[in-house]
Amino acid sequence: MIKSTLTKPFRNYQAILGTIAKVAGAVTIALGALSCSDGAQESTVKEFQVLVDQFGYRPQDPKVAVVIGPLGGDQPYELRNAETDEVIEVITPVKWTNGAVHSQSGERAWWVDFSDLDEPGKYVIVREDGETRSAEFEIRSDIYRDVLIAATRMFFYQRSGFSKTEPFADARWTDGAAYMGPGQDTQARFVDDKQNPATERAMHGGWFDAGDTNKYVTYTLQPVHQLLSAYSQNPKIWTDDFNIPESGNGIPDLLDEIKYELDWLIRMQDDDGGAFIKIGNLDYNPPSPIPSKDTRPRYYGPKCSSSTIAIASVFAHAAVEMQSIPELEDYAAELTSRARAAWDWFQVHPIDTDCDTGEIKSGDADMTADAQLGTTVSAAVYLFAATGDPQFSNYVVDNIDLAQPYRDGPWSRYDPWQGDALIFYSQMPDADEALKEEILTDLEDKLIDYHPEAYGSDDLLDPFRSYMPDEQYHWGSNMTKANYGNMNYDPVMLGIHKAEWPAYIERSLGAINYFHGVNPLGIVFLSNMYEYGAEYSANEMYHQWFGQGEFENALTSKKGPAPGFFMGGPYKDYSGDEAIASGPPMKAYIDDVEPNQPTYEIIEPAIYYQSAYIKLLSKFVTAEEN
Repeated sequence: MIKSTLTKPFRNYQAILGTIAKVAGAVTIALGALSCSDGAQESTVKEFQVLVDQFGYRPQDPKVAVVIGPLGGDQPYELRNAETDEVIEVITPVKWTNGAVHSQSGERAWWVDFSDLDEPGKYVIVREDGETRSAEFEIRSDIYRDVLIAATRMFFYQRSGFSKTEPFADARWTDGAAYMGPGQDTQARFVDDKQNPATERAMHGGWFDAGDTNKYVTYTLQPVHQLLSAYSQNPKIWTDDFNIPESGNGIPDLLDEIKYELDWLIRMQDDDGGAFIKIGNLDYNPPSPIPSKDTRPRYYGPKCSSSTIAIASVFAHAAVEMQSIPELEDYAAELTSRARAAWDWFQVHPIDTDCDTGEIKSGDADMTADAQLGTTVSAAVYLFAATGDPQFSNYVVDNIDLAQPYRDGPWSRYDPWQGDALIFYSQMPDADEALKEEILTDLEDKLIDYHPEAYGSDDLLDPFRSYMPDEQYHWGSNMTKANYGNMNYDPVMLGIHKAEWPAYIERSLGAINYFHGVNPLGIVFLSNMYEYGAEYSANEMYHQWFGQGEFENALTSKKGPAPGFFMGGPYKDYSGDEAIASGPPMKAYIDDVEPNQPTYEIIEPAIYYQSAYIKLLSKFVTAEEN
């Protein structure tokens, strides 16, 4: 479930001091120093018209800068070495669709293609008259590795019930263990029986869901599954040195981080196999924005069919990935047992789509009947992989049409854990051969039927080289765009449609470049990435801890927010400032936690947004060679 179905209250955050304005067809950004120290930064104005991936590119990948605005489009551009100012090449830009205005952005655009550049180094693209230039960027084979680590560490900062201390947390972003006081997560009571101490349960741990600090079992489906898939599809990059407390224990840090969430999910499961749906607060008014200083009591919701089938699916998938690691072998066996217990509970209880009463704020953690039934398919896939029990394979054979790819057009832009599970099944040696062939055939049909809307590339669709239909610029659009990128890598991973691989890879990389600055706003949609090389990254986010006070703004606040949090993205139906919603969908964005505005619809991070981005980026990170 995504937050597009939720409503959240206004939180009285301070107004931003930095500004974004639209001037003469170019985005004008208030920029300060490239790092945020303990002093406020003075802003200077820098005009972005030449859009590049602000971190850079791998040597072998396509590299196309996008020039927007009425000025300088047709003039030659110089590719320069940023350190020596040597001109490497003079490039004449190519006008996109003969100068037409792109409806989704309201911009005219030109392309400056420098894909032949493969020499490692730091570069910049400058208009020949010197009037406008790109951000500096690097060419390097491991260009995205540090970005991936920063994005993955978001989950560490989102840990509930765990102290963030040096050296694992930067000194700017330390805090004690949250919600571990009386009446909180170690002593949470049932929301329908608040005065009864017999209902107290230990439900500490896990990740804060998003900008709020509540924890929803159903909302873990996408992040846990996608992170597990990211691990299994490129395991060598997931090393044991991401600077979390578990680093150096011999287990990949990504699995350690996932385990922290799984430990909480175990606490959310009752002895009969059912799972309580969520735990959190009853109001929107924390006495302090610092999580460890929030003393409000916490309550948990009822056992629900949605939360129970969710843990059956994630426990089984985690068991499959963890059982081959000696240190996690016993843990994987426990997860398998718990997944079966959840499966059995779900089979004898009715599907409930109105189990979450909403008294615990703020998200409605219910799932539709279709989403629950689709998740039975993913649960059955991984239970079959974990146990070898043929009943689960038979269930997949009999119920495959319940899965999301058979209820939507493209394979897995929504509820992606279901489509990923079917791809996983298609590669299992003991799975039903006829169904394996059917899955791959159906996927290949979609590659053709939804080209170029969802698969491959078409230069006429999007000058920013990351097309998505207007209707997908909804709440959480960045997550969906990342899922489009992930879908396009599926045929490459599976070894099918090889003739189209360059187009699929270009579409996947296009999404990454979009997130890193090749968008009409010229913004990196990750928080406070100046120390990682960004020249304009998300300065503000809707977040209880990092969204106000000394953390509010990356450039003008004392500390700024922690780096690497992935924003929800442009939202064409934004319910706040009408001027934002009435413009082109790709510009329906605001880098400002404005008072009295529902900016959580646009700039709130979330664990499921984060996992979609991480899974995509991990495809383009390679393991270090000894």
